[in-house]
Amino acid sequence: MRSLTLLLVVGVSLVAGAEVPPSRPISDAQNGKAKEVLSFVEDDYGRALAEAKKRHLPLFVDAWAPWCHTCRFMQSYVFNDPSLGKQATRFVFLSIDTEKEKNAPFLAKYPIEVWPTLMVVDPAREQAVLRWPGSVNAAQLVKLLDDGEHAVHADGKDAVGELARADRLAGEGRAKDAAAAYRAVLPRLPAEKRPRATESLLAALMREPESCAQTGVELVPPMARGPSFANATALALGCATELKGDARSRALAVLEPLGVEAVALPGLLADDRSGLYETLVGIREEAKDAAGKKVLAARWLAFLDGEAARAPTVEQRAAFDPHRVNAALALGEPLRVVPALQASEKELPNDYNPAARLALLYRAAGKYDDALHAIDRALPKAYGPRAVRLYDLKVDLQLKKNDSAGAKKTLQQALVVAKALPAEQRPEQSVAAMQKRLQSMP
Repeated sequence: MRSLTLLLVVGVSLVAGAEVPPSRPISDAQNGKAKEVLSFVEDDYGRALAEAKKRHLPLFVDAWAPWCHTCRFMQSYVFNDPSLGKQATRFVFLSIDTEKEKNAPFLAKYPIEVWPTLMVVDPAREQAVLRWPGSVNAAQLVKLLDDGEHAVHADGKDAVGELARADRLAGEGRAKDAAAAYRAVLPRLPAEKRPRATESLLAALMREPESCAQTGVELVPPMARGPSFANATALALGCATELKGDARSRALAVLEPLGVEAVALPGLLADDRSGLYETLVGIREEAKDAAGKKVLAARWLAFLDGEAARAPTVEQRAAFDPHRVNAALALGEPLRVVPALQASEKELPNDYNPAARLALLYRAAGKYDDALHAIDRALPKAYGPRAVRLYDLKVDLQLKKNDSAGAKKTLQQALVVAKALPAEQRPEQSVAAMQKRLQSMP
């Protein structure tokens, strides 16, 4: 589930007093590292494809990015869940870092718009037959693998076969056709298949916010309370917040209380619960409810601090860093999580994210020199489209220091880096914005 922002006023009492059960780390830890359960081929599509063909197995792909908190959480907490051991030989597993230049040909063949995107690929046709945007827990992943396997092989005319057809349409990027197929088959599916199909339907409708939101209003309230309910609520709410006027108000009036309910459900992935907290904090912010926002942000940060304290490995703890930063910023206490980021920077010396996030915290605290030092530590380690974003942050910091000459030089460096990226990874909108910004500088 992705972090979504809602724009509706709700009473603080709905969430502020709710008791949220902590999540428990689910992976084994040995010598500071999580035990590997699913063995992934890393950044080598050709090798993984050849292996899948040789072994006559489907190919499972985790398309991720180093800056993506859900990606890092999935790798740290879900893919190494011991209960997945029985799945290890059913698929060939491939991990694709979408920021690496070497993976541009993969992105040309399988465009990625949501991070992470999990895919099942039919190796014989080199065709994605199932796409899943966002997170799943271990039990949901098993069901996803079942459905992906079925989408590779099934030609049946029953409801499960029609679900496989809808999955193949979604895998091919035919979102509108996939949404129609999911909608048509949903009432006839076995009960255990409907929650995932509902999520897939809403995901297929994300480019049509009004239809997505209205579908959520119709289908989400009666869902059984659990992870699929929480994910479907988040998807529908994300669509609802893109609407205007009465349509938006009507949709949010139904969906927002479901988000309040979902954040307190037991059994959610910690990353999903945190995303719901972020959504509810966004409500307070848009409503200019400073007191309510602060109450929720404090609860959000306390939840994340508790999860991080229980994490048995550095990677598992660092998976909470992005949301801890967001929660501290929402609380108005950016320096509160600086020690945690400093620890991550020390313990993950090759990761640019801790220093980059420290720069964000220092900027919010007005400590611009510290922020510049931090971003300068991050940039040599950064690569791909995210490096362009870090250059843009440095420009902002230099302008806050009234260093227009330095900002101009940094913009020029950023444009060189951005234009050198493969077309599949080049952030064209950022390039255009930086060029416009550069032209406006004296």
